[in-house]
Amino acid sequence: MVCDSRPISLLSGLKETRIALRSIIISPDHELGRRLTAALEATGQVEVDRTLDAYPTATELMRTLRALATEVVFVNFDSLQQGLEIVQILDADGNHRQIVGFQSHIDNTALRETMRAGVREFLTEPFEPRAVLESVESIKKLLRERPAVYESTNQIFTFLPSKAGVGASTIALNVSGAIARRPNTRVLLSDFDLSSGMLRFMLKLTNEFSVPDAISRVADMDENLWPQLVTAAAGMDVLHAGRINPSYRIDPAQVATLVAFCFDLSGNLEKYSMELMQESKRILLICTGEIPSLHLAREKLAFLRDMGLSGRASVVLNRMRKNPLFSQVQVEELLGQPVVRVFDNDYLAVNHAVEEGKLLDSSTELGQSFTEFAAQLMDQPAAKPAASKRRFLDFFKPAPTLVTPGRD
Repeated sequence: MVCDSRPISLLSGLKETRIALRSIIISPDHELGRRLTAALEATGQVEVDRTLDAYPTATELMRTLRALATEVVFVNFDSLQQGLEIVQILDADGNHRQIVGFQSHIDNTALRETMRAGVREFLTEPFEPRAVLESVESIKKLLRERPAVYESTNQIFTFLPSKAGVGASTIALNVSGAIARRPNTRVLLSDFDLSSGMLRFMLKLTNEFSVPDAISRVADMDENLWPQLVTAAAGMDVLHAGRINPSYRIDPAQVATLVAFCFDLSGNLEKYSMELMQESKRILLICTGEIPSLHLAREKLAFLRDMGLSGRASVVLNRMRKNPLFSQVQVEELLGQPVVRVFDNDYLAVNHAVEEGKLLDSSTELGQSFTEFAAQLMDQPAAKPAASKRRFLDFFKPAPTLVTPGRD
């Protein structure tokens, strides 16, 4: 779905503690797979996310496992050779996912060969509750000792506005478009500002499917469904925020299985936004040189620092005027963080692009800046935070608290 010239995997790896094990079942015998599903779900400790009715190819299997953050794979060994091929694929991946074999009957040859291949647990019909529960407990113990490893891409960027109206969507759109122009690169730009997302308007998109639709159907995502959800625009796959729906809530567990390359966030630091930023290579905090924007930028940097994310945060200063109220040096001094990019103010060019529903012309000065910044993001490591200085900061100090002594 999303790839570039380097390997890239699906976004996964939940930070929350899960009670039920995430699993899939591979069983060409549909009825046998259905009966195993019922037995597993009866334990209350296993969540069967998908049943594959045929032995998948390596590509199909790994795409499914990474999309669903699978911890346990139940493999039907009625076809011993194909079952063992699945084991080899999983072993080569090296992500410590556990394998449980099963059959409709006891087959000593299959038991012997699967044990040699490293399969620790094996179930046969009638899938008695006690036997199933014992296998599940054994698997849980193994996963506690060696948790499954969920890979995440190192090519996820989030665009976080210091406040509404600082131009974060304009930067996210045009920088993502510049990245998409690079050879052998595909980009997904997702608008996660569900209360006031602008990408749909800026690109004049007519596709009704949006981020909430993709999240609700993420367990069924495949190469046929994906093109229906996204819109091909400006060389990218674009997933817009949909119609305004402030009451809609996203479970971070759902977001963690959605593939993405560039995220345009709301700036409200929702729980799902924090999940996205936890997986990001860079968090690009967009601000302008106005006092309210700089104040909120400093507050958000402090919050990211408390969350252990300051090392990934970079400041982008937008709409810089020729005679700004504060210089770049003063902004860096205030925020205690280097400004990695400054974009000039060009309302005319930006408004013309929005009217046309297109990216900014790359031949313009601002368009060239977006192209240069895209190259900087893709080719250079994150900048290290600068040491904070004290001068100029007094302007942003909170007013002193006045305390009136009480009477005895």
